Amino acid sequence: MFQAPLIQRIGGKASIVTAVDLFYDKVLKDDRINFFFENTDMEKLRSHQKAFMIYAFGGLPAYSGRNMRDAHKRLVEEKGLNESHFNAVAENLRHTLVELNVPEDLIFEVMDIIAHTKDDVLNR
Repeated sequence: MFQAPLIQRIGGKASIVTAVDLFYDKVLKDDRINFFFENTDMEKLRSHQKAFMIYAFGGLPAYSGRNMRDAHKRLVEEKGLNESHFNAVAENLRHTLVELNVPEDLIFEVMDIIAHTKDDVLNR
């Protein structure tokens, strides 16, 4: 049975744009992790995150940004990015998707994709 890419089932690129903006609003208010984003060009980061998620959810054939390991290496080395921080980010993403009324089965797919990035994000 054919199943449409996650990007289509989740509402398309416009849904990703909305989700990423709401997600970062939550992250920047979260004292467990907001310090990671001090002195960060948030417009640029939001743009990169949107492109990555569109790619990861099957909407683009390629992603031209830095890989997860390289993109987070400095945060691990200089700011101590660890599993509790990764989990806080994932929690904010999950809350965002719930707030946007994304069906639970699609949230599970999104969180599974995110979970598979953990070792790279944490440079393990």
